[in-house]
Amino acid sequence: MSLDETIADAITRRLADSPDRPIVVGICGAQGSGKSTVAAALCTRLDGAVTLSLDDLYRTRAERQHLAEDVHPLLRTRGVPGTHDIGLGLAVLDGIAAGLATPLPRFSKAIDDRLPRSEWPVAPAGTRIVLLEGWCVGAMPQAEADLVAPVNDLERLADADGVWRRYVNAALAGEYQTLFGRLDLLILLAAPDFETVLTWRLEQEHALRRSGASGQGVMDDAAVAAFVSHYERLTRHILAEMPARCDLFVTLGARREARDLVQHRGRVQ
Repeated sequence: MSLDETIADAITRRLADSPDRPIVVGICGAQGSGKSTVAAALCTRLDGAVTLSLDDLYRTRAERQHLAEDVHPLLRTRGVPGTHDIGLGLAVLDGIAAGLATPLPRFSKAIDDRLPRSEWPVAPAGTRIVLLEGWCVGAMPQAEADLVAPVNDLERLADADGVWRRYVNAALAGEYQTLFGRLDLLILLAAPDFETVLTWRLEQEHALRRSGASGQGVMDDAAVAAFVSHYERLTRHILAEMPARCDLFVTLGARREARDLVQHRGRVQ
């Protein structure tokens, strides 16, 4: 059975346990791990499925600018907890749970801003499965003691006093847990290591540039390396703590191939 088939089978079984309501499936994986590809494949296999990306819940550029001015300059960069509009995500899930046709937010990384509502697709009334995919979907906050030592130059130089990482961790411990508490199934696509994540993210940006995209959100290789540094702390934390508690744990190789898959059957069935 292929990876897509295995995941689809687990989702179908969970859906059968919830005949009276839609289910929410979390797909967690670092940048470039293939979350969007897996979600798209699942949408073709599963009737009544739609995808909502955590990336599409990013706060607008103007909102992040306010956070940068009021809290910490690093919050200008999209990505970490605290830079998403969690209320918007919960409203989407509420609309789908009520059986309504529900607009799905869309964010453009090329312009680093949310697209106008007129360009959002709509989840049809009666949607049965929401595939919530994102790099930190289902993540848990770190212990306070784990926030003390910086993990890279970005934290050492730009967050020496730890204000940014503590704000991120507090956001993750707060409203993000409300969103993740809506998950019926959690799937982790685990990168081999953090160094591979940078390689994958560079490949994504090269593809974006080849597409002819332009704008504030398009980055050169140095900018990509700096950008990924914002994600390093929580990515390493996820790879260490999530495998033991997710419903499906998929170990990926350097080419994103599935090397191993563990089903925690007490939670899947």
